[in-house]
This record gives sequence, C-alpha cells and structure tokens, in this order.
Amino acid sequence: MNNKKFFAAVVGLGLVTLSACGSSSDKGSSSDSKTVTLVSHDSWAVSKSVLADFEKKSGYKVKVLEDGDAGQAVNKAILTKDNPQGDVFFGVDNTLLSRALDNGLFQSYEAKGSDRIKDEYRVDQDKHRVTPIDTGDICVNYDKAWFTEHKLQPPTSYDDLIKPAYKNLLVTENASTSSPGLGFLLGSAAKYGDDGWQGYWKKLKANGVKVVDGWEQAYNEEFSGSAGGKKAKADRPLVVSYASSPPAEVIYADPKPKTAPTGVADGTCFRQTEYAGLLSNAKNTKGGKAFLDFLLTKEFQDDMPLNMFVYPVVEGAQVPAEFTKYGPQAKDPETMDPAKIADNRDDWVKSWTSLVLK
Repeated sequence: MNNKKFFAAVVGLGLVTLSACGSSSDKGSSSDSKTVTLVSHDSWAVSKSVLADFEKKSGYKVKVLEDGDAGQAVNKAILTKDNPQGDVFFGVDNTLLSRALDNGLFQSYEAKGSDRIKDEYRVDQDKHRVTPIDTGDICVNYDKAWFTEHKLQPPTSYDDLIKPAYKNLLVTENASTSSPGLGFLLGSAAKYGDDGWQGYWKKLKANGVKVVDGWEQAYNEEFSGSAGGKKAKADRPLVVSYASSPPAEVIYADPKPKTAPTGVADGTCFRQTEYAGLLSNAKNTKGGKAFLDFLLTKEFQDDMPLNMFVYPVVEGAQVPAEFTKYGPQAKDPETMDPAKIADNRDDWVKSWTSLVLK
C-alpha cells in the first residue's frame, strides 16, 4: 500500500520513520552479495530490532529504495525490470497485481511459511510469483464529533453517501492517481456491478463529493476528524481512508483519548491485499529469497501492524488490541477477483475520470 496507509499520517503527527536501511555500501551488484535490496513504496516500515534480528541471523544487510506511491513504484519497477534496482519488490496490491504479473516483473519462488498464509489471501498458486504479506480495508471514515454536533447519524453504506443528508460531506481520492481512490472505485463497481457503478458515481457527484489527488491531502487537509485536519480547519467530516485509521488516531494522540475520534462506515469497505515478490532479474536471488521468508515469519507479521497499520495474513500472527478495539476488519467487505480487475481497471478509471472530473 502507499500514502493511502495511515503510516503517512502518523509521520505527520511526529512519528519517526523506522526506515530499514543497511549500513553496507555494497549495492547488491554481484550474485554473492551480502546486501539485499528491497524496492518498495514510501510506506514501508519495520522495527529496527526486528530488522536487526533478520540481518544477524541471515548474514545479509538490507537496503531499502522507496519509490513513491504504489502505482509509481510498480510502474518504475516494470520499466527497469531488465536491470532492476533491487532484489525484492514489496507493495504491489490486488488493484495493480495483474499489471505486474502481465509484465513479467517477478520470478517464481514459494517462500518458506507460505503454508501458514490464510486461504483467502492466496493468489497465483500455480506459479508463486508473489507472496501475500498484509491486508487492509479501504473504507469511508467519519468524524464522530461533527455528526454528534449536527445530530446526524453517520452513514453506514454506499447507498447512504448519495442521500441529501450527506451532501457536500465526502472527500475521496483520485482513482487514477491514488490507491485508496482506486479501491473506492472498485468497491463501488463490486457493489453495483458493471452496469451500475457509473450511475452511482453520477449521483455521488451530484451530491457534492470532493476529489483530491491523494490520501494525505484528503485525510490530513480535508477531513475534519483527523489530527491534521483539525489543525487545517478542514470541513469535510467524511473521507475515504482505512479501517485502521481510527486506532492510529488513538495510538499517536497525546493525550490518548478513551475512544477513537473517528469511526468507520462498515458498509463502504473494499479489501486490499499487498504482495511481495522476487524481481525477475534480481542480482542477489539467494538473499531475496531469504528476505521473502523473513516477511512471513511470526516476528515480522506480529511487528507489522503498528508500523504500517495493516493486518497480518498468516495464521497465528498477533493483532494489536488497539486494532480489535478501535479498527476491526470489516465483516463483509467488497472484494473483486484480480482477473476482473485486470480486465476492467483501465477502462473503469478512464470512464470514472470522464464522469467525475470533467
């Protein structure tokens, strides 16, 4: 995932990024290199102690190259696939997976621990070109205080968002430039079908939906319920964000509130899964494979939620109590087969752009 992740916001709230950079000057240019280079979007994060433990046990140093949001990172990796920047790519999600696979970005490798991945997150089982790492729900978040003050019930569904009571309240991200924006579009397509989603967006546009380029702008500048939005005196009490955003608002607040200041409209969620893979022309394939194995260990999977605000995908991994209390996964999120996304994504984005932005 990318700037869609709440991690970007907690950086804005003062969290120090725990960037996983090895100290070695080795660029990973030879097959026997002891440096593993990870290419990722900007929201990669891991605890220093967890990374240090991997480096100590494996003998590899980890170097991280962050390449913007998920879409940018995937596109750049495809353009450089014949001479890749690194060995492992992390951060392609189910909305962009087909683009990576169709362009031959990854080589086959079944990571150790793959047998513990929950069935619903498994893909590409015949070739094992990617390994599921984490999952999260794109959902509309609401500002609890605003709705209390205005004596209005928060929306709970896609249908609610087009009702007159919620006119001019929602801000979302551009589906052509933002992962959560694209996820929200795909969620509406899954909900209303190939023939119904455009009619839904016509109604949403008529009801005053605001579109901005990316998640950070939407959440931290336009959404009245976020810490950043409060400082910016934002006036939109509804935003497309994540089910894990409310717990982050609690965890990084000072002082900590007893309850989350924001909530999730549970009937507006689309499930996203994020993958990693061994790049097709990786120089250090042995090190890359060791790193993919590491991403499925209990140590990493337990550490991941409070660093990247996503859920683990392996059986037995621990979900933080704050997630369970303030940001549980959606009970019945919209989903879509990656093959269907592959067949329709580009056309849908073009139609959405013409319909909503013009």
